[in-house]
Amino acid sequence: MHTQALKGIKVLDLSRVLAGPSCTQILADLGAEVIKVERPLIGDETRHWTPPCFEGDSGSNSDSEPESISAYYATINRNKRSITVDISKPEGQAIIKKLVLLSDVLVENFKVGGLKKYGLDYESLRQLNPKLIYASLTGFGQTGPEAHKPGYDFISQGLSGLMSLTGPADGPPQKIGVPVVDLFSGLQLTIGIQAALLARQQCGEGQLVDVALFDSALSMLANYGMNYLALGVAPKRLGNAHPSICPYQVFETADGKHFILACGNDRQFANVCEILQLKLHEDPNYSTNPQRVLNRVPLTEILQREFSKKDREQWLQLLQSVNVPCGSINDVSEALNLPQAISREMVVGFDNSSIRVLGNPIKLSKTPVQYHTPPPMLGADTHVVLAEILGMSKDEIATLESNNIV
Repeated sequence: MHTQALKGIKVLDLSRVLAGPSCTQILADLGAEVIKVERPLIGDETRHWTPPCFEGDSGSNSDSEPESISAYYATINRNKRSITVDISKPEGQAIIKKLVLLSDVLVENFKVGGLKKYGLDYESLRQLNPKLIYASLTGFGQTGPEAHKPGYDFISQGLSGLMSLTGPADGPPQKIGVPVVDLFSGLQLTIGIQAALLARQQCGEGQLVDVALFDSALSMLANYGMNYLALGVAPKRLGNAHPSICPYQVFETADGKHFILACGNDRQFANVCEILQLKLHEDPNYSTNPQRVLNRVPLTEILQREFSKKDREQWLQLLQSVNVPCGSINDVSEALNLPQAISREMVVGFDNSSIRVLGNPIKLSKTPVQYHTPPPMLGADTHVVLAEILGMSKDEIATLESNNIV
């Protein structure tokens, strides 16, 4: 059995919904012990975001009655333990503080200042455990005029300019289909935590990791943001086209299907012209990439007319035969059933569970990702954590339950 990169790291997860839990799932995949703290009876909101759901699972507690679990919740909560604690009550706060003493990392995504009234903010908890890495994910960060506002992926896509770049050139702004800002922010938080763990090895102290959805979305502007900084002109939507390369876009074929042509240089464009039996690469309007970008509209019309003459698979084979980058546009079913996806174990299951999950893309040769347990049922591990980790007696746990603390 291989060990794992983060084995021995203890993470207390107070986050909810998507961005925070996606971070702690990555940490758990890499071997960290993650205890997910949820509200009694309700739990993480995403438990109730149905349909669809997986039916008849008992999670990490094989003795519990089978329950359904939402597909959304299952997306980002494998390899974790779930405990229920009411942090609004002093007894619940005391439990969290005891766990903080034993933790390396705490992850939370409450609004700025939301945990201060419970004594669970960074300044309070670092007094208890100076080595604690306190990872905070918010809408706008811990500072600035908008810091007090809540954060949402959709709104961040709009505020950051991402939506202004997404969608047809002659249509309205469009959000990206999956919650990319949530997921990207979760990755940034993960990187920040790992950096803080390395820094702690050198200086012996923890620190605050402050990541904001808005900041992450701005960083995702990438070359579009840099184009603005270079020219001082806000870039416009180009649909599936590329602002600096042409042809680098989607085309429709005779069978009504679509494929991506990613022609990145003049040599590749000449190869496209070869299979189309056209001499566009000899035309000064199209012979170089800058000229093709300037003459994008007429070139696209010519290429679309030609690509409408054969089926998608025929064009893909022809383009691949002359080493021109291209690919089909698959639906989710086609994508997840590709031989490459199967070979790379990008869909994985668990013993004694109907749940299947998307695999982790990180492939480590010495300390590989492991999939131990499916997403847990609400509070499935409360008794074990309180008894084995905090050393509470059965009577103490029973009292907490009777008072609706856990």
